Amino acid sequence: MRVAAIDCGTNSIRLLIADVDTSDAGVTTLTDVHREMRVVRLGAGVDATGMLAPEALERTFAATEDYAATIRANAVERIRFVATSATRDAGNRAVFVDGIKARLGVEPEVVSGAEEAGLSFAGAASVLPVLDDGLVLVVDLGGGSTEFVVGNARGVQAALSTDMGCVRFTERYLKSDPPTAAEIAAAEAAVEAKLTEVLAEVPLADVTEVVGVAGTITTITARALGLATYERDAIHAAVVPLDTLERAAGDLLAMTREQRAALGYMHPGRVDVIGAGSLIWRTVLRRLAVLTGGALESATTSEHDILDGIALGAAGGTN
Repeated sequence: MRVAAIDCGTNSIRLLIADVDTSDAGVTTLTDVHREMRVVRLGAGVDATGMLAPEALERTFAATEDYAATIRANAVERIRFVATSATRDAGNRAVFVDGIKARLGVEPEVVSGAEEAGLSFAGAASVLPVLDDGLVLVVDLGGGSTEFVVGNARGVQAALSTDMGCVRFTERYLKSDPPTAAEIAAAEAAVEAKLTEVLAEVPLADVTEVVGVAGTITTITARALGLATYERDAIHAAVVPLDTLERAAGDLLAMTREQRAALGYMHPGRVDVIGAGSLIWRTVLRRLAVLTGGALESATTSEHDILDGIALGAAGGTN
């Protein structure tokens, strides 16, 4: 079955067209036909206003029209469009829903944080080695929210979606270029407070492996690997020591926007928000190292994430 999955977040909108096959043993696999990402910054200003801005809606609608044409050209059988943090928070989300339906022919699903977390785990777990009873933490660091999902071979065991992300925290805290020490301290304190909330719901101290997904984390990994350009195959499934990732994140946080823009692996749409994303990921990794008593020494990066989970769900593989 050929499916189309669209993930519309706070910063970007992404399309995956894939063929979904299920083996006789019941294992479902995705074979990519087409992947595309555009930064539309749908959630610009939502944290302050509670509304999707007209210009942000227009950027998103224009991308959706192009995606609809690509979907038609690829003989897709099922389409699933999922919208996450920015749309959940917006008072005018009905305008968004109506606009997407008019252009794509399907109604977008505005999923809850719990649903988003489950989709992220399904996407990441689809390409992990065979899961056992050990607990794997998947962290999906987006533009408006970050999901923490712990699971194993039996599926998701605990999850929480938090309202921190690279766009939201840039708008709230990191307003200077580069950010000041005071701004960084305030943002780090906010991340620590969110992690305390997560700990009440998710057993972070018990995890044996952490997998990071989404563009902020893959970009930090590109830095950690010393890549000159963005190389998806090198980044996917990379296992990097925590201290190496922390240094890479610190480098990006300290840079000016002009310096980030000159990096060959940096997507233009991430230049102004990667600093906040780097701060969040660095703080999360430091807290995990402490919580696990140093037992957790590295993190795995996956290019497969909520988008893959959406595609599996479109084919009936997961919800």
